[in-house]
Amino acid sequence: MSLKTLIVDDEPIARKVLREELELIADVEIVGEADNGSTALEKIARHQPDLVLLDLQMPVMGGLDVIRSLKRGTRLPVIVIVTAYDKFALQAFEAGAIDYLLKPVGHERLVEAVDRAKRLTGGDAIERLARLQEFADPVAGPRTKRIVGRAGEEFFLLSADEIYAFQAEGDVVWIVTAKRKYEATQTLKVLEERLKSSSFRRIHRNAMVNVDHVRKMSALSSQRWLITLSNDQEFIASKRQARSVRQLLQW
Repeated sequence: MSLKTLIVDDEPIARKVLREELELIADVEIVGEADNGSTALEKIARHQPDLVLLDLQMPVMGGLDVIRSLKRGTRLPVIVIVTAYDKFALQAFEAGAIDYLLKPVGHERLVEAVDRAKRLTGGDAIERLARLQEFADPVAGPRTKRIVGRAGEEFFLLSADEIYAFQAEGDVVWIVTAKRKYEATQTLKVLEERLKSSSFRRIHRNAMVNVDHVRKMSALSSQRWLITLSNDQEFIASKRQARSVRQLLQW
């Protein structure tokens, strides 16, 4: 299958060079071009590209704004950063971009970036995008963590602070928010590691809660506690596990 590709750059010459070079690469379909971030978001939604070659420095709405604005889709794109500035490119690459290209873009490096995109599986691409959104957030910190949730065929990039809890049922981990549940793409153990410096606490081998959404804690016995979240969902925690929640809440 062809790799559906969108070119995003405010410089006409830069877009022309990328288009001409991409046309020489097998199994690449150019689905469009955009000269600003707003148009890029519109075309990403319309064409659902597999790959976006994204310039970071654009007037009004730059590449990081585009990344930060991606929220959901049946297929979220792989991002390759295109920029004249090495510092931004390297930081974005380390954060989650599949690759970065420095202007002027050479053919061999472009081929290498396209090959990387072709090898990336759907789940890995979305997890990379979630990490890239953390980098793009202007108030970076534990609360800006992005978690990937799935509902049907759509993937959602969720902010950690909007998540109330994670609940495992067999092999499935559910993400609980105020209005709905999503299926997580990672195990509870992996999620706990990613969120260890945040307000999430493991309260059971099958559950982890966001203490910012804890409304009430009630003792069921000397060894067990009932934790009620602000959406009225309840979880049972052992005395030892409830202690860390109380300490964070200063109860």
